[in-house]
Amino acid sequence: MALSFLYLAFVRVLELLRLQRCDAADLAIEVIVLRHEVAVLRRQITRPALRPADRALLGALSRLLSRSRRRRLFVQPETLLRWHRVLVRRRWTYPHRLGRPSIPVGTARLVVRLARENPTWGYRRIHGELVGMDIRLAASSFWAILKRHGIEPSPTRSGPTWGEFLRAQAATLLACDFFTVDTVLFCRLYVLFFIEHGSRKVHVAGATASPTETWVTQQARQLVWSLGERLVPAERLIRDRDAKFTASFDEVFRSERIQIIRTPVRSPQANAIAERFVGTVRRECLDRMLILGGRHLVAVLDEFVDHYNTHRPHRALDQVPPCPSAPFELMASLDTGRPLRADRLGGMIHEYRLVA
Repeated sequence: MALSFLYLAFVRVLELLRLQRCDAADLAIEVIVLRHEVAVLRRQITRPALRPADRALLGALSRLLSRSRRRRLFVQPETLLRWHRVLVRRRWTYPHRLGRPSIPVGTARLVVRLARENPTWGYRRIHGELVGMDIRLAASSFWAILKRHGIEPSPTRSGPTWGEFLRAQAATLLACDFFTVDTVLFCRLYVLFFIEHGSRKVHVAGATASPTETWVTQQARQLVWSLGERLVPAERLIRDRDAKFTASFDEVFRSERIQIIRTPVRSPQANAIAERFVGTVRRECLDRMLILGGRHLVAVLDEFVDHYNTHRPHRALDQVPPCPSAPFELMASLDTGRPLRADRLGGMIHEYRLVA
């Protein structure tokens, strides 16, 4: 910085000597031209980039200008004072900082990690865990770190979030519903299905033109028998207030310690996962073909549900089907395999796999 300042000062002194030999008229014209150039440049550059030597030279020359001419200088008095304060701070910077030492970044990250992974741990519990790892901090430091990262004390963050609560409950939740299908001869058939919230696996109980109490109860028994193979037992069944769900239907599930949860009146969003499946089976299957009768409908639904459970990707499952089928000679990439298409429902649905 010192050499740059001396060089600039020497250059400007030579320019001053040269200007003293010039005519006054020439100097006036040159000043006007330079002022216009400065005005043009100010319209293009809002804040010029100055080096330390430039700041030192401008600060020295500003003392030689009259007060009336200082106003035209693009450097204001406040700017000169700020430059001086910066130089003072640099001059009086001590190699060792006095006071409490700063907390290492790694330690702060570890404190935040322990607090987020253990919602029931308070500040003292986290403090004790770090002491066991030979990391010692003051109790107020924990408060400052967690406060800075927006983490509340343990009583306000011990409860699970809605997302965590729903994910924990989804594995034990079932939902059921009816949807109707009109055949070619305008016969209305009622389809009863069940869907598991955690895996999105669908069970089609059956289809009938007259869903009587006996028929609905029998379908419930058959589903309970098939659910006996689940690793995580079902605890709750969500259904609407349809009159086809009778007391005997509910009793079948209560006997297996499955609680019945009825949705509010006219609130299909309360059983959104089941309603979503109804929309999917209509859009991808039933709305694209004619149903001849009950047997035809059962065969079509069995084929579609097998595709839905074993191959169709689900966004809620990270694009994985509920029950992936065992791949046959699957290859890792297109470099070593070729895509093979398998048709379902007469070619209405296509499935693709990589084979050798």
